[in-house]
Amino acid sequence: MTEMLQKTERDYEAGHDRPLKGYIGLLSAYGGTVAMATAAALLAGRRAPDHFGTMDLLLMAACTHKMSRRLSKDPVTSPLRAPFTRYEGQSGPAEVREKPHGAVGELLACPFCLAQWIATGYAAGLVFAPKATRLVGATMTAVAISDWLQLAYAKLMKSAGESD
Repeated sequence: MTEMLQKTERDYEAGHDRPLKGYIGLLSAYGGTVAMATAAALLAGRRAPDHFGTMDLLLMAACTHKMSRRLSKDPVTSPLRAPFTRYEGQSGPAEVREKPHGAVGELLACPFCLAQWIATGYAAGLVFAPKATRLVGATMTAVAISDWLQLAYAKLMKSAGESD
């Protein structure tokens, strides 16, 4: 099995450094976490909602977007990523650009990658603590909308020839 994985890794990488073993670890951690949450829900007699309303879906989407960017790009959360990334500079308003090291670094520096984990956590939150989860969702949605308004305001000011 190990020999087959090494050959697959060599063939797949084609001279590039791709942390396939780390990805297997992350996939295993994700699957294990989902399995444990499912088992805990069954043991606690908790069930997934029969349906998601439009507001729940919007809160989940906006919260997932904001939290994935906050965790992967925000300067203030860089200490969480620092062991797995290297700072390369600023990438946008209030965001940093970092070079990831290994699979964990790629996960932590990628908002698209983190979104799956965050949305799964939000879904679990709706099963175990729906009121608190909706409160977090509404809070992060407000932050996301505020960010978009800040960017729109800055663009309007720039087009009017004024600066902050």
